[in-house]
Amino acid sequence: MNIQFLGAAQTVTGSKYLLSLHSKKILIDCGLFQGYKELRLRNWDKLPIDPSQIDAVILTHAHLDHTGYLPLLVKNGFKGPIYSTAATKDLCAILLPDSGHIQEEDAFFANKYGFSKHKQALPLYTQQEAENVIKQFVTKKFDQTHPLFEGSSFTFSRAGHILGSSFIRITQGDSSIMFTGDMGRSNDPVMREPAKIEYADYLVIESTYGNRLHDKEPILQQLSRIIKATAKRGGTLVIPAFAVGRAQSLLYYIHQLKSKNEIPDLPVFLDSPMATNVTKLLCRYKDEHRLDEELCKNVCEVATYVKTPEDSKKIDNSRMPSIIISASGMATGGRVLHHLKAFAPDERNTILFSGYQAGGTRGARIMNGEREIKIHGQVVQIRAHVEAISSLSAHADYQEILQWLENFKKPPKQVFITHGELDAATALKEKIEEKFHWKCFIPEYLKKVDL
Repeated sequence: MNIQFLGAAQTVTGSKYLLSLHSKKILIDCGLFQGYKELRLRNWDKLPIDPSQIDAVILTHAHLDHTGYLPLLVKNGFKGPIYSTAATKDLCAILLPDSGHIQEEDAFFANKYGFSKHKQALPLYTQQEAENVIKQFVTKKFDQTHPLFEGSSFTFSRAGHILGSSFIRITQGDSSIMFTGDMGRSNDPVMREPAKIEYADYLVIESTYGNRLHDKEPILQQLSRIIKATAKRGGTLVIPAFAVGRAQSLLYYIHQLKSKNEIPDLPVFLDSPMATNVTKLLCRYKDEHRLDEELCKNVCEVATYVKTPEDSKKIDNSRMPSIIISASGMATGGRVLHHLKAFAPDERNTILFSGYQAGGTRGARIMNGEREIKIHGQVVQIRAHVEAISSLSAHADYQEILQWLENFKKPPKQVFITHGELDAATALKEKIEEKFHWKCFIPEYLKKVDL
């Protein structure tokens, strides 16, 4: 076996791992780069391998930093199967076309307002090109061994990150390699805990929070405090949220607070067509989360679902205090940008970040204290209060990762630490080496390693 790191190497986005099994080529995840411009430009670069030479794609989960490059891969010649769990396919059928729509919308705004450096701004891919991808999906069940090629197979195990998220074990003869994708948390109130893995010859592990521990203050307590303070000022709480996973968790926590009368009965708007569709999948995949049918129904009903752009604009024009949950989670696109333009300049309001903010994104810049950001070519003043609840994250922190690694019965021959900024990856490497004395390596972008 041979592996090449085509993404998520010393960064948290663009996950792509090219695994060679003799003459066969498998791409593990196929994500978009996000954040800094130098990373985003990689999305436009030619892949080091001709997509038509890739025999199969296997996905850990549906988030765009793991799947968002698929339309380009197919557009440029990939014709093989895309293996995933059923929930991952259903989520991709929502996320990928939405991503294509946003790509087209961003190009439209760039051309309309003339803030693109190109004479004619073009989308990376279109909504139709994204929709074309779904017919190549082949769904497989958890905890079953599925034949891949002659002498090789793969297995999905629950990762507990979002619906459908998986650890992937690929076996070739007597050798195996495990990809964690994004690892969920053992005590998440919504998602079930990650599967316990006991062996793998090689391990590719994420390190998003490799240098951090999640806040120990209870989430309900933090969220209650922020909501009450915003309402007292007569303000609106705007929450940029990942449409898959985070939005649903927020609805759960807000439902809990409202049912206990711990917060004012503010209207809650879920303003993301994608998040609305994803929320409906909660009840379809009941075996993947901890919510019973009645609670799942109640959580889904806690918000008003905003469907049209016109209805979205009405929220911005209303100055009644409210809670707005809208994508994207890092404020890189989507309807949340319009809400930020409307509410960020007013100090009565609050912007609450509910997950990891990759370097270079609007979310990271606001979190880092920038008081002016550009949205659709316009300068927007940030006068609203800025808050964050790191423990809302669906990523395991370093302590949770170390606890998960304790399940291994014998050391992997090599641990590859990916999907983290260099400081986070380095910190996790040092912690694993100190605790387990395992051989760890932080690969660089495009690095090839023989296994």
